[in-house]
Amino acid sequence: MLEALDDLKENEVYICTGTSPTYALVGELMCTRMQILGTAGAVVNGFHRDTKGILALGFPCFSYGRYAQDQAPRGKVIDYRVPIEIEGVRVNPGDIVFGDLDGTLVIPRDIEKEVIERAYQKATGEKTVAEAIRGGMSAKASFEKHGIM
Repeated sequence: MLEALDDLKENEVYICTGTSPTYALVGELMCTRMQILGTAGAVVNGFHRDTKGILALGFPCFSYGRYAQDQAPRGKVIDYRVPIEIEGVRVNPGDIVFGDLDGTLVIPRDIEKEVIERAYQKATGEKTVAEAIRGGMSAKASFEKHGIM
């Protein structure tokens, strides 16, 4: 785990799997090290701990939720910088990882341009629909006109 942590590069995202209901996969100390290395954030297929400390860092950390128990000596890193799968989603080194208050997503590097263009089109369309609804259009009429809801 410490090797994987110290190997992070600027703007990378720490991603790990190995979900356990009995311990957290990251905490404040790990997130502090990630932040010092210039890491963009952490996405874990499990829990985090030290929520107040992570929030105080302002460090993006995505997990299933909080759990107070740390992983040592319960968990270990088997390998890093290798493809992994989380909930049926394959994540390869170099893929784009994006997260916000609603969750995270992975954009495969080989289709990034297409995904970003389509996401922009969807966001633009949703903005148009929101303006129509704020202007008094019904949800049904808006969907019939724009095909978005």
